[in-house]
Amino acid sequence: MIAPVVLQVAASPASPALVLRPWRMEDVAALVEVSRDRALRQWASSVVDNDADGTRWVQAQQQGWAAGDRFGFAVLEAQPGSLREQLVGNVVLKEVTSGKPAAEVGYWTAAQARGRGVASRALEALTRWAFDTFEGDGLERLELLHQVDNLASCRVAQKSRYDFDTVLPAAPPSFPREGHLHIRRASA
Repeated sequence: MIAPVVLQVAASPASPALVLRPWRMEDVAALVEVSRDRALRQWASSVVDNDADGTRWVQAQQQGWAAGDRFGFAVLEAQPGSLREQLVGNVVLKEVTSGKPAAEVGYWTAAQARGRGVASRALEALTRWAFDTFEGDGLERLELLHQVDNLASCRVAQKSRYDFDTVLPAAPPSFPREGHLHIRRASA
């Protein structure tokens, strides 16, 4: 079992610092709020319409940590002049199995945070943590999948040094269109 961790991403001249931490029940209201965004709903694999949905979603993230096979992180940004942190996204490492050479990463960004490098900065932190934590268990590569028409995800993959590998066939209902598979190796 992996103990929950908090990852820090330093501020840059153009972007505030980020904190990546396991999801908590206190995140439900913010999750419901950001989930109202049409663009996010277009790409999300699960829909969060209300507090009950949000609670189930956060519980699933917590169960993944407990099982040691899925590690979801709320991505938070410090608000200038405030002690509060604002939910700006999610990154996840999934399908982690000891001895298996590959695992998958995923992410989403809240509407108010898009176009500011949140996803690529958070993904880079998750990638480093994944290889640092699981390379000794045989993790050699991370796979990033997105629908072929999700151009923003393709840019995040490229910025994060996930090399394009192949086009994947559609797999409805969860993957209704063709997709791209991007790969980052531990040695990259």
